[in-house]
Amino acid sequence: MPKTVLYASVGPNTTQYDIDVDTCTLTARGTVSSPANVQYIWPHANRKFLYAASSDSASGMAGGGSNHHVTAYRIDLSGALKQHGTPIALPTRPIHMATDIPSKHLLVAFNNPPSVRVYAINPDGTPGAEVPQSRSIDPGIFPHQVLPTPDGKQVVLVSRGFDAGKDKAEEPGSLHLFDFANGVLSNQQTIAPNGGFGFGPRHLDFHPTQPWVYVSLERQDQIAFFARIGGKLSPDALSRVDTLDHDLPKSDHQLVGTVHVHPNGRVAYVANRSRNNVGQNSLAVFALDPATGMPSRVQNVDTHGVHPRTFHIDPSGRMMVVAHIQGAGGVPCRLTTFRIAEDGTLTFANAYDIDNGGAYMWWAGMVDIP
Repeated sequence: MPKTVLYASVGPNTTQYDIDVDTCTLTARGTVSSPANVQYIWPHANRKFLYAASSDSASGMAGGGSNHHVTAYRIDLSGALKQHGTPIALPTRPIHMATDIPSKHLLVAFNNPPSVRVYAINPDGTPGAEVPQSRSIDPGIFPHQVLPTPDGKQVVLVSRGFDAGKDKAEEPGSLHLFDFANGVLSNQQTIAPNGGFGFGPRHLDFHPTQPWVYVSLERQDQIAFFARIGGKLSPDALSRVDTLDHDLPKSDHQLVGTVHVHPNGRVAYVANRSRNNVGQNSLAVFALDPATGMPSRVQNVDTHGVHPRTFHIDPSGRMMVVAHIQGAGGVPCRLTTFRIAEDGTLTFANAYDIDNGGAYMWWAGMVDIP
């Protein structure tokens, strides 16, 4: 039977946790270090390797830094990690990374300056050379995620844009859909409702069996629903639903984060993030209409931490782990676990405080090891 483990990264260090789904408990095991602070991690399709994107740059538009890499790790049967080959250098801070469906290529998104690049994965599983592109790519403004479509024929780049500031106008958000073959991106479709104004996408996820796409709108505190038909996305959202509980206070620093669809396709989840413990740090739970795919919010549950940047659902669909960037207001940096009921609603189970030493816990995710 496959073994599912959790990996959580604090600064440059990634720690393995064994999981007990029945009790929703975590047990820390070994730790490995990357060349710089881990930004994102993605497993190889064969689950024998893990790829960690790291950078010593500050987050957001601050830029800087000179140490940006992708490092491969071999996963043994216990879930322990060992560096595999030599890290490859990247031009700047990577914000998100995935592989294509067969894991022949790494897809890496950068937000400052905005771009998406493709790197070969060598036959031995090590990261390889960048794949030259035959045309220039419009990455939009401030990309935040890159993902292959489930059929592997296309790649989506999610670009958030910026809210208006004191001395600048709003910068629009957009989704960019590319055909993808042999590592080359082409034939772009750009989705930017209302020119991208009032549209700030951060992450998306695909329904496991239907041509439905769910997008978290960071700047609007909403989930947007799109259809994908004939290799195209609908030009506008078919629905937009608020993610916040309006009976609770909203922080001045309120943001929407990751979105994930449950493996059974009946529920979607979105993280509400506050940079302090005054606003809403919660998970919004959405029932998905089985005929239309339309989301309707059925629950908001406190994550018992501050700024939940990532969360992950175990393959059986019975347990969720939430990772919080850093502590604030007397609440420590922590991982929290939740039981997932048959209807997809969540019940808090356990909290694990993390001694983060002032570093960020940028990423956490589960990997099922065959």
